[in-house]
Amino acid sequence: MVPEIRKDEKGIATLYVQGEPFFCCAGELHNSSASSLDYMEKEIWPNLKGLNMNSVIAPLYWECIEPEEGKYDFTLPDGLIAQARENGMKLIFLWFGLWKNAESMYIPGWMKKDSDTYFRAKKVGGEVINTISPLCQAAVDKDARAFTAVMKHIGEIDEQEATVLFVQVENEIGLLGTERDYSAQANEAFAENVPEELAGKLGLEGGHSWKETFGEDAEESFMSYYFAKAVEQITASGRKEYPLPCYTNSWLKQYPWYVGSYPSGGPVVEMQKIWRATAPSLFTFAPDIYVPYVPQILDEYTTPENPLVIPEVRKDAVTAAYCLYAFGRHNAICYSPFGIEELGMDPSLVDIPPMEVMVALNIDPSAFDIAGSSAYLAKAYDLVEQMKPLYLQFRGTSHLQSYVKKSETDYGALMRFEDYDLQIAYSPRVPKQPIAGGMIYELAPDKFLLVGMQSSFTFTPKAGENKKADILRLEEGTLEAGQWKPGRIFNGDEKMSLRLGDMPSCLMVQLFKY
Repeated sequence: MVPEIRKDEKGIATLYVQGEPFFCCAGELHNSSASSLDYMEKEIWPNLKGLNMNSVIAPLYWECIEPEEGKYDFTLPDGLIAQARENGMKLIFLWFGLWKNAESMYIPGWMKKDSDTYFRAKKVGGEVINTISPLCQAAVDKDARAFTAVMKHIGEIDEQEATVLFVQVENEIGLLGTERDYSAQANEAFAENVPEELAGKLGLEGGHSWKETFGEDAEESFMSYYFAKAVEQITASGRKEYPLPCYTNSWLKQYPWYVGSYPSGGPVVEMQKIWRATAPSLFTFAPDIYVPYVPQILDEYTTPENPLVIPEVRKDAVTAAYCLYAFGRHNAICYSPFGIEELGMDPSLVDIPPMEVMVALNIDPSAFDIAGSSAYLAKAYDLVEQMKPLYLQFRGTSHLQSYVKKSETDYGALMRFEDYDLQIAYSPRVPKQPIAGGMIYELAPDKFLLVGMQSSFTFTPKAGENKKADILRLEEGTLEAGQWKPGRIFNGDEKMSLRLGDMPSCLMVQLFKY
């Protein structure tokens, strides 16, 4: 049975694997880790144990799969699928084809050397950049052919076991250092009117130029259309052979904000209408998040048309709180810190990217501080798995609400439930610990399951009630397959404060009024 994205009975887009909902508690590998099966076996899989992951995001490299034109070598995907099965993991593949981080890094050598046939984009002054133009139909055709061969092969060896869940097509697509491609082919296309098909799908009047139609955003809109058109050809061709869900990801639009400082043509929020109209074979557009304001990006990239997939996110200790918020608030399909294999290492041995690289990629350096992170993330992932039956029952209703500390001036939240209101106070941020975050389940009007960390809770009667709220019973405990397993019962002084500490954990609270 092929994994699929479909809406559940509540209308929530959900990944189904072997007919059952599956939530990817994942981690993405470093770019080169999956290029050696021996390295994976010795250095990677052992480091993933104990993180409570259920899936791994790993690249497939076009240059390794088609080293000679027209001749395919499936050693890496075959080996990765076999190793994942041995380690009880699922896989999400990243197709590093024509474009990776706004460059053409992973194209085969035979394509790299033939710049006449497979031409690159140019800046306005004629400077050639290391990015194959999306208007180079010959290159797009070859990428589509290779991706189709890969998808067909995955289907042949994996359809019964469904080890591979879905696929990312390309990576952080677009052009850096220029607002658009100024090659001769691109200039000719830009001089034409906006394609009637695109204008119609966007509800715009046809017969006008890119500048007349999109104004200041004309160049970025132009590149978005041609990148999306190329990705659609590649994706649709592959999915005809094996219809795994496919998506693509986005380098965020961020400071200093001008197009070209982030890749022009990628599926940033402002360009997603063009992408959605042009590339319907993709089920979502996913953000890669290394900025300090992660929750705002999670909020921004989640819409009814764009279910939340997080293939890359910061891996410092705060990521555990963002994980609970992604699933609890936004019904995430996947949550995945980048460079996950490093969480099993001594922090002093982690190879942190040089500062000039982080500056060039606009990355917050603290995103790579892994001190304490593995234990916090492992616990958060365990909670997501163990609460799954409750989560499926309550998500999409007012009886499950989620919160996270969104900034240094965000001090708490107020949640309104059926018979009680809940005031949540966030603990101050502590280095190398998570921030406040969690989920609140209203199991009954007077019974609540609190899941999270770094938070204090105060229940109050509803407005206008001349009563006080108090705790009838307070238990610590754990969840096992959705069932509450109580531990100690708190009373006396230990009942005076409802609080969850730095390690993600649970409390069961029963209330009364007098």
